[in-house]
Amino acid sequence: MEIHKADARGTGEYGWLATRYSFSFANWFAPSRMGFGALRVLNDDRIAPGAGFPPHSHKDMEIITIVTEGAVAHTDSTGGAGVVRAGEVQVMSAGSGVVHSEYNASDTDPLTLFQIWIETAQQGIAPRYAQKTFSKKETATVLVTPIAFEGEALGIHQDAYITRVQLAEGETYTYTLHDALHGAYVFVISGELSVAGSLLNEKDALAISDMQDIPLVGDTMATALVIEVPLS
Repeated sequence: MEIHKADARGTGEYGWLATRYSFSFANWFAPSRMGFGALRVLNDDRIAPGAGFPPHSHKDMEIITIVTEGAVAHTDSTGGAGVVRAGEVQVMSAGSGVVHSEYNASDTDPLTLFQIWIETAQQGIAPRYAQKTFSKKETATVLVTPIAFEGEALGIHQDAYITRVQLAEGETYTYTLHDALHGAYVFVISGELSVAGSLLNEKDALAISDMQDIPLVGDTMATALVIEVPLS
């Protein structure tokens, strides 16, 4: 297990964008933070009203956007378009190549989101876009699964899972890996919780390997993402 403290993340301040990088990205390069298995990017973005990312291209990557405040307007070269609001999740399989843009849909309100990139298991596939609203009532809500199991969750072209866990103070939950050869990256969105005995504060993370059952305990009311990915 390896703790990644919130204040050890990379920093990007661009005026219209304030972001924190969990792994090497853009102008922040940390040799010890090149990713975690198939997980390559976890960016914590705050985008100013009316601003955003102009059209740019991606290839052979599964890109997941989780909006926590405000709304993001998305368009891409496949014809995919929509507004993703707080509580919604968007997945885009860049596949053989896609050009897209993402902007704060409001001219007055800030936008905060997490963008997660996971390596695809199959290169050169047709690009694909989908989004979905998820209830916040459950202790554990599966947001993303392998595309073969797509149903209540959104599917991607990788044997990976993203689960949102919400715990009250003192509440417990055990996350069980789908494959013993996988690892889990637990990222705290808000509050404090203990993961496998390690106390994590807001925006801290814990990289876990060689543990099939992962216990989580709410030290306060807390919300976290459990990102399960192949390690090789």
